[in-house]
Amino acid sequence: MKGVRFDYAGADVLVAGGSGGIGAAIAAAYREAGADVTITGTRAAAGDYDDLVPGCAYRQLDIESADSIAALAAATARCDILINSTGIALMTIGLDEYEPDIFDRAVRMHLTGAYRLAHAFRDKLAASSIDGGGSFIGIASLSSFFGIEQVPGYGAAKAGLVQMMKTLALAWAKHHIRANAVAAGLTESKMTAGVKHMPEVLAPTIARTPLGRIGLPEDIAGAVLFFTSPAASFITGQTLLIDGGYSVVG
Repeated sequence: MKGVRFDYAGADVLVAGGSGGIGAAIAAAYREAGADVTITGTRAAAGDYDDLVPGCAYRQLDIESADSIAALAAATARCDILINSTGIALMTIGLDEYEPDIFDRAVRMHLTGAYRLAHAFRDKLAASSIDGGGSFIGIASLSSFFGIEQVPGYGAAKAGLVQMMKTLALAWAKHHIRANAVAAGLTESKMTAGVKHMPEVLAPTIARTPLGRIGLPEDIAGAVLFFTSPAASFITGQTLLIDGGYSVVG
C-alpha cells in the first residue's frame, strides 16, 4: 500500500465478498501486509473466477442463506479479523427495491446477513490474540446517511448497519472485539461501472466532491487496515466516511 506499511503476519483474515471490487482490494492489502487471507464468493470454486486475489484461500458463501453462513463458520478454524463486503445494490441487476419483496431481500442481504455473519464468528473473534483484539468491519455507504431514491432497501440496510456496529461495539467490548465500519462514497467497482457512462450522475457527484474524483477500492482498503490495526485499538463503534469530502459540502 503506497506510503503506508502494515504488519499483519500471523493474522487470519476473512474477507466475505472478497472476490471482486472493494472486497478484493481489501483482501489484496491484507495479503501484502502478510496476513493469511480467506475470501468468499458466490461461485462454487475458486476456479470459477479468472481474477481472484493470488495467495488467498477460497470459500463459497451465500450471504442470504443462514445455512451457508453457518457452514462457513464451521469450516473456519480461526479468525482474527472479519470483513463483510458482500452484497449488491439490487437496482444494478434490474430489480425494483420499491417492490416489497425486493426491499425485504435488500435488507436481508445487507443487514440481516451481516449480523448473522458477525454472530457466527463472534467466538472466533473473541479468541483472537492479535494486537488490538479481534475486529469486525462492515462496509457502509453514503446511502447510510443520504436519501438515494433508487435504492430504498439498500439504503435502509446500510443505515441500519451503522447503528448495528454501535450496538455490537457495546455488546462485544467485553469479548475484546472491536466493531467499526467504513462508508464508501462513489467508488469504482463492477457494481458502479455503469455510472461512468452516466454523465448526468457522474458529473454532479464529482462537482460536489472537493477532491475532484470518485474513489478507488484501494482508498477503502487503507482505512480498513488502519481500523483493525493496533493503531486503532481505542476505536470502536465508529463509521468513517471515505468520500473525498462529498458529505461535508453544504
